Amino acid sequence: MGDDSEWIKLSIDQKCEHKLWKARVNGYEEALKLFQKIEDEKSPEWSKYLGLIKKFVTDSNAVAQLKGLEAALAYVENAHVAGKTTGEVISGVVNKVFNQPKARAKEFGIDICLMYIEIEKGEPVQEELLKGLDNKNPKIIVACIETLRKALSEFGSKIISLKPIIKVLPKLFESREKAVRDEAKLLAVEIYRWIRDALRPPLQNINSVQLKELEEEWVKLPPAAPKQTRFLRSQQELKAKFEQQQAAGGDADGGGDDGDEVVPQVDAYELLEAVEILSKLPKDFYDKIEAKKWQERKEALEAVEMLVKNPKLEAGDYADMVKVLKKVVGKDTNVMLVALAAKCLAGLATGLRKKFGQYAGQVVPTILEKFKEKKPQVVQALQEAIDAIFLTTTLQNISEDILAVMDNKNPTIKQQTSLFIARSFRHCTPSSLPKSLLKPFCAALLKHINDSAPEVRDAAFEALGTALKVAGEKAVNPFLADVDKLKLDRIKECAEKVELAYGKNTGGAADKKECRPAAGKTPVLSGAAGDKDTKDTSAKSGPLKKAPAAKSGGPPKKGKTAAAAGAGGAGTKGKKGSETKEIFEPELSIEVCEERASAVLPASCIQQLDSGNWKERLACMEEFQKAVELMERSEMPCQALVRMLAKKPGWKETNFQVMQMKLHIVALIAQKGNFSKTSAQIVLDGLVDKIGDVKCGSNAKEAMTAIAEACLLPWTAEQVMSMAFSQKNPKNQSETLNWLSNAIKEFGFSGLNVKAFISNVKTALAATNPAVRTAAITLLGVMYLYVGPPLRMFFEDEKPALLSQIDAEFEKMQGQTAPAPTRGTSRHSGGSGDDGEERDEQEDIGNDVVDLLPRTEISDKITAELVSKIGDKNWKIRKEGLDEVTSIINDAKFIQPNIGELSAALKCRLNDSNKILVQQTLSILQQLAMAMGPNIRQHVKNLGIPIITVLGDSKNNVRAAALATVNAWTEQTGMKEWLEGEDLSEELKKENPFLRQELLGWLADKLPTLRSVPSDLLLCVPHLYSCLEDRNGDVRKKAQDALPFFMMHLGFEKMAKATGKLKPTSKDQVLAMLEKAKAIMPAKPAAPVKASSRVVGGAAPAKFQTASAPAEDSGSSTMEPKPDPKKAKAGGAASKAKGAQGKKVPSKPNLKEDDDKSGPIFIIVPNGKEQRMKDEKGLKVLKWNFTTPRDEYIEQLKTQMSSCVARWVQDEMFHTDFQHHNKALAAMVEHLESEKDGVISCLDLILKWLTLRFFDTNTSVLMKALEYLKLLFTLLSQEEYHLTENEASSFIPYLILKVGEPKDVVRKDVRAILNRMCLIYPASKMFTFIMEGTKSKNSKQRAECLEELGCLVESYGMNVCQPTPGKALKEMAIHIGDRDNTVRNAALNTIVTVYNVHGDQVFKLIGNLSEKDMSMLEERIKRAAKRPAAAPARQAEEKPQRAPSTNANASVLRKGPAEDMSSKLNQARNTSGHSEITHTVPREFQLDLDEIENDNGTVRCEMPALVQHKLDDIFEPVLIPEPKIRAVSPHFDDMHSNTASTINFVISQVASGDINTSIQALAQIDEVLRQEDKAEAMSGHIDQFLIATFMQLRLIYNTHMADEKLDKDEIVKLYSCIIGNMISLFQMESLAREASTGVLKDLMHGLITLMLDSRVEDLEEGQQVIRSVNLLVVKVLEKSDQTNILSALLVLLQDSLLATASSPKFSELVMKCLWRMVRLLPETINSINLDRILLDIHIFMKVFPKEKLKQCKSEFPIRTLKTLLHTLCKLKGPKILDHLTMIENKNESELEAHLCRVMKHSMDQIGSKTDKETEKGASRIDEKSSKAKVNDFLAEIFKKIGSKENTKEGLAELYEYKKKYSDADIEPFLKNSSQFFQSYVERGLRHIEMEKEGKGRIPSSTGISPQTELTCVPTSTNTVSSSIGNTNGEEVGPSVYLERLKILRQRCGLDNAKQEDRPPLTSLLSKPAAPTVASSTDMLHSKLSQLRESREHYQHLDLDSNQTHSSGIGTTTSSSTAANIDDLKKRLERIKSSRK
Repeated sequence: MGDDSEWIKLSIDQKCEHKLWKARVNGYEEALKLFQKIEDEKSPEWSKYLGLIKKFVTDSNAVAQLKGLEAALAYVENAHVAGKTTGEVISGVVNKVFNQPKARAKEFGIDICLMYIEIEKGEPVQEELLKGLDNKNPKIIVACIETLRKALSEFGSKIISLKPIIKVLPKLFESREKAVRDEAKLLAVEIYRWIRDALRPPLQNINSVQLKELEEEWVKLPPAAPKQTRFLRSQQELKAKFEQQQAAGGDADGGGDDGDEVVPQVDAYELLEAVEILSKLPKDFYDKIEAKKWQERKEALEAVEMLVKNPKLEAGDYADMVKVLKKVVGKDTNVMLVALAAKCLAGLATGLRKKFGQYAGQVVPTILEKFKEKKPQVVQALQEAIDAIFLTTTLQNISEDILAVMDNKNPTIKQQTSLFIARSFRHCTPSSLPKSLLKPFCAALLKHINDSAPEVRDAAFEALGTALKVAGEKAVNPFLADVDKLKLDRIKECAEKVELAYGKNTGGAADKKECRPAAGKTPVLSGAAGDKDTKDTSAKSGPLKKAPAAKSGGPPKKGKTAAAAGAGGAGTKGKKGSETKEIFEPELSIEVCEERASAVLPASCIQQLDSGNWKERLACMEEFQKAVELMERSEMPCQALVRMLAKKPGWKETNFQVMQMKLHIVALIAQKGNFSKTSAQIVLDGLVDKIGDVKCGSNAKEAMTAIAEACLLPWTAEQVMSMAFSQKNPKNQSETLNWLSNAIKEFGFSGLNVKAFISNVKTALAATNPAVRTAAITLLGVMYLYVGPPLRMFFEDEKPALLSQIDAEFEKMQGQTAPAPTRGTSRHSGGSGDDGEERDEQEDIGNDVVDLLPRTEISDKITAELVSKIGDKNWKIRKEGLDEVTSIINDAKFIQPNIGELSAALKCRLNDSNKILVQQTLSILQQLAMAMGPNIRQHVKNLGIPIITVLGDSKNNVRAAALATVNAWTEQTGMKEWLEGEDLSEELKKENPFLRQELLGWLADKLPTLRSVPSDLLLCVPHLYSCLEDRNGDVRKKAQDALPFFMMHLGFEKMAKATGKLKPTSKDQVLAMLEKAKAIMPAKPAAPVKASSRVVGGAAPAKFQTASAPAEDSGSSTMEPKPDPKKAKAGGAASKAKGAQGKKVPSKPNLKEDDDKSGPIFIIVPNGKEQRMKDEKGLKVLKWNFTTPRDEYIEQLKTQMSSCVARWVQDEMFHTDFQHHNKALAAMVEHLESEKDGVISCLDLILKWLTLRFFDTNTSVLMKALEYLKLLFTLLSQEEYHLTENEASSFIPYLILKVGEPKDVVRKDVRAILNRMCLIYPASKMFTFIMEGTKSKNSKQRAECLEELGCLVESYGMNVCQPTPGKALKEMAIHIGDRDNTVRNAALNTIVTVYNVHGDQVFKLIGNLSEKDMSMLEERIKRAAKRPAAAPARQAEEKPQRAPSTNANASVLRKGPAEDMSSKLNQARNTSGHSEITHTVPREFQLDLDEIENDNGTVRCEMPALVQHKLDDIFEPVLIPEPKIRAVSPHFDDMHSNTASTINFVISQVASGDINTSIQALAQIDEVLRQEDKAEAMSGHIDQFLIATFMQLRLIYNTHMADEKLDKDEIVKLYSCIIGNMISLFQMESLAREASTGVLKDLMHGLITLMLDSRVEDLEEGQQVIRSVNLLVVKVLEKSDQTNILSALLVLLQDSLLATASSPKFSELVMKCLWRMVRLLPETINSINLDRILLDIHIFMKVFPKEKLKQCKSEFPIRTLKTLLHTLCKLKGPKILDHLTMIENKNESELEAHLCRVMKHSMDQIGSKTDKETEKGASRIDEKSSKAKVNDFLAEIFKKIGSKENTKEGLAELYEYKKKYSDADIEPFLKNSSQFFQSYVERGLRHIEMEKEGKGRIPSSTGISPQTELTCVPTSTNTVSSSIGNTNGEEVGPSVYLERLKILRQRCGLDNAKQEDRPPLTSLLSKPAAPTVASSTDMLHSKLSQLRESREHYQHLDLDSNQTHSSGIGTTTSSSTAANIDDLKKRLERIKSSRK
């Protein structure tokens, strides 16, 4: 028993896994007890068993398995983590438990399944059970069916998804096993219990016997709806309710509701499989359907009929089929076929449902027209078809078509249309039948109830009755106001008979329908008394919309008669007074009036009314007024009193005092009494007559306002306007208009008849009197506040002058909101006081206005010919067709919705291969939306959705156009149509990243503005989830942004449920995102309570609202403190106000701001960074400079960040806990890529915050910060950003502190960052900061800084050493004596590096060193020479990124502010490759340079003073023009702010299609470029300008040149402007360098194409144009950034060789350009980013391997490539292989191998020589080289000898050359040079010979012994490019200096007129290949480095000439030269003193 005792000791979980079954049984039993004992469902104990539960249920021992199942059941019931085991456990149950013979095991298995369902895991359980149905073991199948049946019985069809079960049912009925069939039968009965008849269609094809048995079982089922008896954990409330009902003994009434919910839940259609029928159509269907024989047509239709009998059809493109069926219905003469085609359409509509909606608009008009047929079978077929079609769309979409047919003369058509309307109404609900729809239908039907044909009348009554039943009396009564009682009774009678589609029980359902809209509102048809009581409640009913139109409830205050009229609807009045008559108070006779008046007025008063004495009349009026004031409302006989006032003299009263009193009394009566319209008509005429009176006018207006309040403004206004314009008095007219303007503001706009007004306003606008016109324009302005932009459409035909006045008035109103009505809101029952009502009215204003527009029918212009044009194969003809459509729509302005075949034609063009046509189609669709207005709604499905497909286009501009089009459409249609149906989800399903991100972005914009959405939005959710995991980052980002807005409409529950189908890993991720989204989910926009206060933004639906200018929107949003998401509707103006915060506006009205993490973390504040710099410069804030950060610095940074960093990030950044800093850094890393612009705009603050982190002690924060910095600087260099001085100085010193960090890993990171910084900040400036770092007390820091300095010198040459190489080296040399060994080593290594670059001059620069230090240095130098490759190797590893020269930054400068201009100069100097700045510069020159560089102000202001000096003795007669005052580097930023926008505008015009526009724009730019003081303004716009230019070139090439009508002189003129501009541009290197690679490529393409354009050659001036282009190309090659242009040419060559259409001539010219570049390489090699070029060559060689290149017709490409690579190897030597860093996989091309071959080849030539430089020299010679090459080679060597720093190298090369080719003749090269030079060369060669043969070589890294004597070999400064190498330097110096000074003068505007008169160079000069000036200017990289270099060179000579050396070159300076120099010095002194 030893074994037993062993397992007894084990823990429970170990027992459960034991190999002995007894142990396992014991384990399971104990586990069961444990599971029942643990009370906390989240106890950690549960997790131990997660992996074991599957083993519990699949135990191989039957006894153990039973115990295991029991334990597993307890586990699932109690453990919170059990859900994670669902899949594996259920799978185990199905496969290992359901096949067990023991019934107990099966029961446990079923219980476990049901328990998993209870813990919300229904879907995976169901999935596993359905899989089990495919098992071969029938036992398992039976058990699975039984489990499904039990689950359905207990949980109900809401939780168990029936569709997949029903799908497999027929298969189960076919099983051979009886047990399976029987169980399937039981399952079918259970399913029937839940969904009833919806189960019949899916089972219609099973065996008839089985079906019969089922039918018998189904009949036995109780009719009561089943109820859920077991509940999910989340349904505990329902469970409690259910248990209560059970306890109460039955389901009182609760069951009813549940049943209601469940029964309609499953639609049979949903359970069916869709059938694809398009492919099954007979092949000859389309031919047969057009056949002449009717039998053939019938065959074709019968084939379709058979196919469409399938109850559910798969979606597809049915457009063609619908088109032919429609044709048969409309045109076929055989009525039998018409009926058949109608049946086919009905079948299609039934099978496709909503997917057929897009075709509905095309078919409905045809079917309605066809109702003229009288044959019952045809009519019946048509009825079925149109009814089926109606269900696929909405009444709104087809309303236009229906209403159009209503006016048909044919009674049958009228009858059938009315019947169709009646049937349609039955399917509507009050919400889907709004007033805006009811109104036109009721109007049309009311005409029909008076029709002569009885059947038409009956049909109209039925339709109106149905409308009454559906929408309720409240909504319909206003439209029935003038229907007589008999007809009204008939309508009500019909209403009672109607059975609605949604609830057959006539009474109950209808009541329910009516109650719902009326809930909480006031009863409608109440009498006067009732009205008074209800007015308060109705006013409070706030947002409840759809209040009755009782606002029009024409005054039930008409006292006595009002109550009588009550039942008839109290005379409700519609919006248009003219349309519906008011019930007037009966007109009383004068006798009755007198009688009633005398009852309430004093007798004396009545007698004196017509007295001849005005005083008596006045006294009478006073009594009259008193009497009126004391009267009660109920007893005031208003009509009688006003008739008394109108009694003679009435309104002809001559005394103004009496008149004023009279008018005042009218106002009183109107205010105090029940004033009817009859009374109003008695007085209005008189009032209008007096309104223009100076004395009585104001009283008349007061009276009119009172009447308007009593009788409603719409009616009063109409009366007043018609009266005013029926008379001639202009004063009255203008004052009436003024009164109306004010009245509208006071009463609001609701109910006003816009159309009537507009005709009156047009009359007023045409008036001769200016006051009338002005008043009319003012009135239009007020109307504009309410109506918005559509108002302008009515006045477009007015004269331009008038139109401009109207526009100006509208402009004034632009930002304003309509004021809240102050009058007319309190007196009318449930009327104007009802906000909801008012809103309803307002909604229609927009519609009204749009409806009133006269719309043109354009369908007749859409001819078959036009449609075929649009579909033509030739794109030009397609374009013509589209142009025609554009002009048709333009001419029509406003069109009717019927556009015939145009929609199908345009749809095809949306996927045109020609993107230009796609864009044109999109712009047509935009036009269409504007022209058609809201009616465009019916085209959403067939045209709108295809526009969304275009959002997936790969071209950015096409996507932008598509988005604009979709937005234009949604402005007109609202969002409902787009979200309905599956179309949107189908689009989202497509795995196109562009489509997904655009569509999700669009939804994220639109969803927050909607109050409700169709349920179909849920269909998009699965695709939204797949987008959340898309491989494209942008798609994921957009999906995350959209998530909260989906949730806002669908709710968290639905969204979470939808995750059920995801994979477990995905599900967890998505649920986590849902939780996040839940936290930031915005509330749905509420209906704005104050509707009328703000029609435009708040209440109007989108279609109207967007019509009004967005400016109004933003205006309104400023008034309301809470961001109302509704505002976003009008183009999101309000939300955009928050700038980069994007969607934050609508997202959280209910959340604290700081909880939201969805928006951007860096907010772009325009000019924020510049302002911060100014503040720091002006000492308004603390300068960022400290040894340790004090609190005030931190506070200051926090304040600065508050405006531009998201609140939550800021909280993390300044938290006391370091973990929060880590979170902040993580967020910053996450947002880095997506928010580049934001990061750059806050860069100074980010860097400052990171400096604070450097002072933290926590390493994890430091490492994270450094990681972020690496990413940040990589991004900045990609963005070609340039660090500003401010950013650098507040960050670099603190970064350098970290170089001394003890941890290796930190130091390594800091070095990497410093490395990357050189790409965005000039190395020369970095040098100064690092040099500062060498003064630290921390020895590690000193050592690292010295190492870094060495690396800088190695990478960038001596020019980085600041302030001068001498000073810098002295500083470094100090550290050789440092007490710390590492510092000493670092200092020595750095100086050795300098020595490698600069040779023996180093000793001279260092100056005096102690003996000890000097010996150490010499020793180190010798050691370094022995292993020459070792040192660079280390640095090459560490500094792969250093290679790109700082020159890359030159193009970046546009991004840095003004203070960086000086760095431009440094860079230019750094990259020019000169190293002759070797001596301390004399003070007079040094100072001057500093002034020029830094003190812009001085230069700018004082420059003109130069005019006084005549420098005639330097330049013979010089004409000094007025200088153009120009700073050396103007403050770019200042100019930028004012001019950038102007420049952008002008540049945009350059690409204009109109030649003159383009020429004018070019002229403006040329003006800027020619004035150097302005040219800098172009900086930052160069790419933009070049793009515009080559677009124009392309336009000329493709369009203008082909245009016969164009005058070719115009084209030549345009060409010359373009070329002239470009030449000006490319003469300015600083600007030329800004051109980027891509732009240069396109530019070169354009220019070369132009050079090859034969059409240009044929022009008169053509040759001249081509010559100019030639010149321009040369300029572009020389002046552009060399890396960019070389890269561009390589890509262009690759493209031209790939393009089959490209001419060989084109490639040849590209190669010629490349050769030119190769020739320039020796001069430009240092400024080229070789890594990038080699990457381009690598890509080229990848595309064109050698074999492929050899197949080219021409050998040029391969030669070009070889030459380029050879030259690069020649210039860089083995170092070339260090520049392959950017190539990811070097094996993809032969580049590396080729370079190695070239290197090896050159090595072999030299033999065993190890001297690196000598190798380099010798490798230049190719043995097979021709004589020409030899000459070139010798010229190269002499050039080197002539240059100062390469002298020794040149001599060594010459020596080697002579040794190898002893017969070589170098005489020709020497004879042109001076005697001095010849003897110098000979001496040098002798010296080398002696050294090599005698002493042997002293090894040194340059291969030449340290000969200090040779260092001062004089030569011209233009070392590399100048061809004056072999001359006597002392003679050259001054001349070159003069040349440069001259250039400087020209650049400063002192153009030297007599250029030719300069003194010739001395005869000692050799004859250079090119003029000196040209060659030196080629070389100069910036305006000022010329001055500096020339001075330094000059001064260098001057110093050297005073030193005597052993080589005997002593004092050869001629006295004349010396005099020259002194003279020059004096002149410069004079210039300087005058400037000061």
